[in-house]
Amino acid sequence: MAVLFGKFEIPEQIKVEEESATSTFARFIAEPFERGFGHTVGNSLRRMLLSSLEAPAVISVRIEGVPHEYMAVDGIVEDMTNIILNLKNALFRRLPLEEEELSREPRILTSEIEVTQEDLAENGRYDVTLGSLKPSSLFEVVNPELHLFTITKPMKKQVDLKLAFGRGYVSSERHVVPSKVVDEIVIDSVFSPVRLVNYRVENTRVGQDTDLDRLIIEVTTDGRITPQEALSFATQIGISHFDVFNKIKTQSIAFDEEKEDAEGDREEIMHKLCMRIDEIELSVRASNCLSGANIDTIAELVVKPESEMLKFRNFGKKSLNEIKAKLTEMGLCLGMDLSKYGVTQENVAEAVAAFQDEMLAKK
Repeated sequence: MAVLFGKFEIPEQIKVEEESATSTFARFIAEPFERGFGHTVGNSLRRMLLSSLEAPAVISVRIEGVPHEYMAVDGIVEDMTNIILNLKNALFRRLPLEEEELSREPRILTSEIEVTQEDLAENGRYDVTLGSLKPSSLFEVVNPELHLFTITKPMKKQVDLKLAFGRGYVSSERHVVPSKVVDEIVIDSVFSPVRLVNYRVENTRVGQDTDLDRLIIEVTTDGRITPQEALSFATQIGISHFDVFNKIKTQSIAFDEEKEDAEGDREEIMHKLCMRIDEIELSVRASNCLSGANIDTIAELVVKPESEMLKFRNFGKKSLNEIKAKLTEMGLCLGMDLSKYGVTQENVAEAVAAFQDEMLAKK
């Protein structure tokens, strides 16, 4: 048995704004939510993104012949304090492993730095960067150009970095370092791979309902994970926490699906889609851009995503925003999925012509 609840507007998919997306930044758009749920979901995801994700970070360093952090090293410009400060900016990405190899145990990355007189011949200095260290099959170096220290005389030293996994910021005093050796120097670590999360909620509409929520989340990472991975991991963490409360469930609930006139709904949206571009009030510049792209009807316009629109000649952000605002007034948007009406980007012209013929036959 189930208890019947009223219908909830819930997004069916999430969009990624392609034109602004990079390897470390993405803007996600989800709509429609019931009024208030945009803030409920957005704030929860923001908190989990900023506080709950993991990435590898250096927790200790050992340089051969250096017993502690408060000393200068012969033949190296920087003292150990400065080297440690540089290492705090080291970024490593965990590579995917087979399930049986998964482990959160700390890993040691051992490298041997050997500098000869020939290496110093040009200017008497040799820069050691993060990329100079021996590569690992478990980790990828995100910022190989990071400067660690500068060598001024021939030398050969072993450098051991111990990488571990954690959450947030952990000071050196709080680290629990397994198998710690005498000259191993423990350092502060920043495990969180998410640099910045912004979210905002805008009004959107479905049919005649104009007070629904559109949630926009902007995620910036440091490269150790992608924004898509960050949002996915945060979502899985949230679901796992809500799952425990589901164990007190005594009855299931079902959501009422409003019984709409499916044919009437189809006719309403198709009439809008069949409108010609010159029937809506657009600026001359925007109209000319659409005409130059051979877009004659609203249907041909709404099936195209924003990223494709911006590729058209002389089509800029100002024209794009004008068109988006006009479509919003009509209850439409760019990149619409019209497959349930039998309209796709490939057959849009044929679908519009078929509907117009259908309406003529009814008359």
